Amino acid sequence: MTDKLRIALIPGDGIGIDVSAATVAVVDAALAKTGCAPLSYETIQAGAGYFKETGHDIEPGGETRAGELDAIFLGAIGLPAVRHADGTEIAPHLRLRDIYGLYAGVRPVKAYPNAPQRLADPRAAGIDMVILRESTEGLFYSAAVHGRADIRGDDEVRDTMRITRATTEKLHRFGFKLAERRKARGRPGKLTCVDKANVFASMAFFRKIFDEIAPNHPNIETGYSYVDAMALDLIRKPWEFDVMVMENMFGDILSDLAGGLVGGMGMAACAEIGDEVGLFQPAHGSAPDIMGQDKANPLAAILSGALMLDYLSEQTGNATLTDAAEAIENAVSAGFEAKTIRPMEFGGDMGTKAVTNDLLDRLA
Repeated sequence: MTDKLRIALIPGDGIGIDVSAATVAVVDAALAKTGCAPLSYETIQAGAGYFKETGHDIEPGGETRAGELDAIFLGAIGLPAVRHADGTEIAPHLRLRDIYGLYAGVRPVKAYPNAPQRLADPRAAGIDMVILRESTEGLFYSAAVHGRADIRGDDEVRDTMRITRATTEKLHRFGFKLAERRKARGRPGKLTCVDKANVFASMAFFRKIFDEIAPNHPNIETGYSYVDAMALDLIRKPWEFDVMVMENMFGDILSDLAGGLVGGMGMAACAEIGDEVGLFQPAHGSAPDIMGQDKANPLAAILSGALMLDYLSEQTGNATLTDAAEAIENAVSAGFEAKTIRPMEFGGDMGTKAVTNDLLDRLA
């Protein structure tokens, strides 16, 4: 390929600006190391800060332009003091999920050497799993940004959990293919359906579709767990899981819990993938209290950048983009192992710039 791949860069709010800059630097270094052409970044203004200034949560034409480019990278969105009149957060990224059908929310959860481990069991050092969160419907179908809540005066509000066959089939197929890719790389190749099928008809439907698709992937072991039991097992025995597929709200909650097992949200990378568009962002918030103070852990964003390179590799057939993604992941692992990465988030002495510079040195 001779043309540069074009990335919609939405730094957003708070530390989103800091970690976006770190990600661009590390991604560019990894591409240079592996002989890939650099990416072209087109900045799009969006977020709570932009809303405060303009009354709009994203710049004019920003949604359309983001979807026309090869991928979207988002730093973080939201400021505690900036809200809509009804008290809800500024959330243009939720609308991007909805507009572009970004149904597959991929949340890797991996323990790195010398990073904090919240569990005493030595097997916790081997945690390496993925939470696959449906990202367009479920209970988030009624998210305030979509205006779908049934508001009955000041007495009652009803939110709808929506599970459709079309989206759920795509999600489960994505989950089985992800488990197959991981199995090819030495992981167990097991897909666990997480639901509440014993209580909700929507969740029984979710599991029914899982069972319909499973026979097409006989090489993948399957399992089932109710979401409350899954929360317990993520504390008791998280090393026994590989890929877990679940509804939107369940994934929102369990991915934060799982992130806490391997250090914190500063390690929580995220990809949100649809049929034609992919959006990549750290799963943490904007933490405006430490914005610009060189304190933020940029690793969740940087690892999200690696997920973006993997996605671009699949979209273009350019395998060297996967090499660049692996170079980033290997640099992070090597930095932790050598104890040259010590983020302040974990009680270390290294801020955003120092962590970024360690990775740049390893990729040089």
